[in-house]
Amino acid sequence: MSKIKKVGVLGSGLMGSGIAEIAARSGYETVVREVTSELVDKGLDKIRGSLGKAVEKGKLEAAARDEAVARLSGKAELAPFADCDVVVQAIVEHLDEKKKTFGALDEVVKADAIFASNTSSLTITQIAMFTRRPERFVGLHFFNPVPVMKLVEVVRTILTSDEAFERAFDFARSLGKEPIACRDNSGFVVNRLLVPYLLDAIRALEEGVGSVEDIDKGMQLGCGYPMGPFTLLDFVGLDTTYYIANIMFEEYREKRFAPPPLLKQMVLAGRLGKKSGRGFYEHGKK
Repeated sequence: MSKIKKVGVLGSGLMGSGIAEIAARSGYETVVREVTSELVDKGLDKIRGSLGKAVEKGKLEAAARDEAVARLSGKAELAPFADCDVVVQAIVEHLDEKKKTFGALDEVVKADAIFASNTSSLTITQIAMFTRRPERFVGLHFFNPVPVMKLVEVVRTILTSDEAFERAFDFARSLGKEPIACRDNSGFVVNRLLVPYLLDAIRALEEGVGSVEDIDKGMQLGCGYPMGPFTLLDFVGLDTTYYIANIMFEEYREKRFAPPPLLKQMVLAGRLGKKSGRGFYEHGKK
């Protein structure tokens, strides 16, 4: 089993930049790919800014920041991924985009590299079948914000080899994370339990069980949750929750995964949560 030395990250958005940051901080040569040079520069600036904040807060030494930055590079093409040992995809949750990207990667990246997807709702099997190496394909589902959240769901399909799964699990641990093993079901462990809870909170609101504020306070003080379901929905994004719920309902065909009418109406009305300035709470207009 060859040692992992170089990591490729597809996408430099919220999740991709976080994954690239922790890979570089953990000692791996890390290359980030975006579709344009402008997005590459923007992504690298975001990572450098995050590393700088970690230094300001006393969570990272300045020397360690400089070493991490030196390990980082960004490109708008796939050629630099040829010698990567692990490639983590963190692009948009559109199946066609993933198919196109992994098809192109398969032609470039060395045969023994592990491919991983950070998808939160799509099954890993359907993405792995876009490649010629489904036995070396896993899910690595990180949580936002990546540098802070300790959990990584490591997902194996019925085709994933033991060797590839073990390497992926060890890789997640080497990033300072706490990995858990998951079977390849839509939503894995966390979203399979979390999404129905969030949707039930909306149904409770629709049915007049309580107000937004009282339901949130009830779950915080009654269950010890750090935030209530509506605060969390606004943070995650109502459009994101709606999208994930639809994928999961398509997979399971169970009512608990079906988006309530109120969620659909709020998304259509542009009330997406914190990102739009208004969801179940007011966050200030953009």
